[in-house]
Amino acid sequence: MITRDEAWALLCKYNQEPFHLRHGEVVEGCMRYFARELGYGDEEEFWGIVGLLHDLDFEQWPQEHCHKCRELMQEAGLDEKMIHAVASHGYGLCSEIEPEHEMEKVLFAVDELTGLLGAAARMRPSKSVSDLELPSAKKKFKDKKFAAGCSREVIQQGADRLGWTLDELIEKTILAMREDPKN
Repeated sequence: MITRDEAWALLCKYNQEPFHLRHGEVVEGCMRYFARELGYGDEEEFWGIVGLLHDLDFEQWPQEHCHKCRELMQEAGLDEKMIHAVASHGYGLCSEIEPEHEMEKVLFAVDELTGLLGAAARMRPSKSVSDLELPSAKKKFKDKKFAAGCSREVIQQGADRLGWTLDELIEKTILAMREDPKN
């Protein structure tokens, strides 16, 4: 399996924008948190690397998102399980690969949500998720003009795929994001 350092180097090969690199790190941290919380602690590294690489192709090939990453990951010699997981996070938007494993469903759910919660955190005096609570996050979620690029429909679909309420997904993702002091 690819190491975290190798995954970071691969991500940096195709992404230079600090926003995209940071988004990969945020999703990586969330995926690691959920691996531990959901009983997949022995797969934490795998979950984290999937989170880190999920937007590998987005900066350079946004029109080919989730398709180009498959090609890039195959060229890098990554295994099919990882490629499938990364490609499945765009299901229904830019990928025909449906999230099947719980890990893939988590990635599908938290990708958009971390963007919305990160934007909500930056609006707070603390500029952090450390004091972001569910009611504030839900208020931002309901405001369609706030972080308009974050699809509320995809976030809700993610909660549904996991069998969680929207509130559960938001609360758990806030807790996951709090694990990283940079959030």
